[in-house]
Amino acid sequence: MAIQTVNPFTNKVVRSFEEMNDKTVDILVAQSEKTFTSWKKESYEKRAKILHKVASLMREKKEHLAKIITLEMGKLIAQAEGEIMLSADIFDYYATNAAIFLADKHLEPEYGSAYVRCSPMGVILGVEPWNFPFYQVARFSAPNLMIGNTVLVKHASSVPQCAIAIEDLFIEASAPTGLYTNLFISGERASALVADKRIKGVALTGSEAAGASIASEAGKNLKKSVLELGGNDAFIILDDTDIDKVVDWAVVSRINNNGESCVASKRFIALDSVADEFIEKFKEKLSNLVMGDPMDSKTELGPMSSEEAAVHIIDQIRKSVDAGATILLGGTRADRSGAFVKPTILTDLKPEIPAYYEEIFGPVASFYRVKNEEEAIELANDSNFGLGCSIFSQNVARAERIADKIDVGMVFINHPASTKADLPFGGVKDSGYGRELSELGIQEFVNKKLIRISGISDPL
Repeated sequence: MAIQTVNPFTNKVVRSFEEMNDKTVDILVAQSEKTFTSWKKESYEKRAKILHKVASLMREKKEHLAKIITLEMGKLIAQAEGEIMLSADIFDYYATNAAIFLADKHLEPEYGSAYVRCSPMGVILGVEPWNFPFYQVARFSAPNLMIGNTVLVKHASSVPQCAIAIEDLFIEASAPTGLYTNLFISGERASALVADKRIKGVALTGSEAAGASIASEAGKNLKKSVLELGGNDAFIILDDTDIDKVVDWAVVSRINNNGESCVASKRFIALDSVADEFIEKFKEKLSNLVMGDPMDSKTELGPMSSEEAAVHIIDQIRKSVDAGATILLGGTRADRSGAFVKPTILTDLKPEIPAYYEEIFGPVASFYRVKNEEEAIELANDSNFGLGCSIFSQNVARAERIADKIDVGMVFINHPASTKADLPFGGVKDSGYGRELSELGIQEFVNKKLIRISGISDPL
């Protein structure tokens, strides 16, 4: 497996790294387990001090860290800086709130007393993706470290310098050796590592195939797992909304992170009465996006994360057109070097067409028109995915009523999907299970231990 930095703006290899051998991995897992025996005894204040320091260093080094992100996966530089700030916020959030979230919960039994205490589990493995290389790691590692767990991180092979930079932040923050550990290994070896008795749980953000592999190993070994997988989110435009503002949000929702986001809107569903106006304005906005160097602040759409990713997107478009879809905009590679794909809109989509049911991880929007909100709900739910959904309407009560009928983990009214430290993130169906972020995210890898106190003469 190649572990290397390839600049997607030029498609040139920048730096390569050696995969760790089994002996090295065994030593690192052993160190993580050893560190857990002392880390679990540390106070919340001691744990928080390290996390606050990591957050502070992130903000201090924002420009440097953002350039690493952009170099390795092509994110626009301003968005990369925003990711660093969000990641720092997540570390601060859990450092500040963990003691409250994990406080003993007192029960009221008929006799005696009882409470539930949250205790750490041990070494937790995280398998993390390339598209938000700092944010995804922050939302996994911050809550687990505050619980008292230690973490092993197998990061995506295409962002090794991001992985190193994160580990370096912990070293600079004076974290004990083995608290946060990078593993330069393949996805296949990460799945096999789940069976190691020293590892007590695993979290993965990635594809359905990777999630199925990890979940299978976790299940066979009776270990807790959390999966954050793909999405094919609907963006519903009702007939009582401000179309100009909706179009602006539609562009943000589809093009943010160059379109490479699991929670990006991908299926745009408009009621008939506003469909023509929406698609005309949406097409115009997308066609005028400035493509170019993601390091340039003037660029609005950068390259895909890799040449392989760009080729795959074009293949999905081709197969969809062959099956009956119509290209309204784009549909081809940009006439320039680098892993670029033109902004694309597909229409005339039916259930047998790949773009109808597949996630297209790039600047490709699928457009649908429906007669009424009932059809919009039915279409939004006609997906194997269930991550997020956006609904736009001036009638909030109407939007809330529709939200209750959408089979997803997150619904956003009058905004595209977004993420904050205090908002839970996760989906249902093929989008995975479990939650990250907010108080819910810190409850996943804890032992909720009942402690029951009775008088010797109390009845059972």
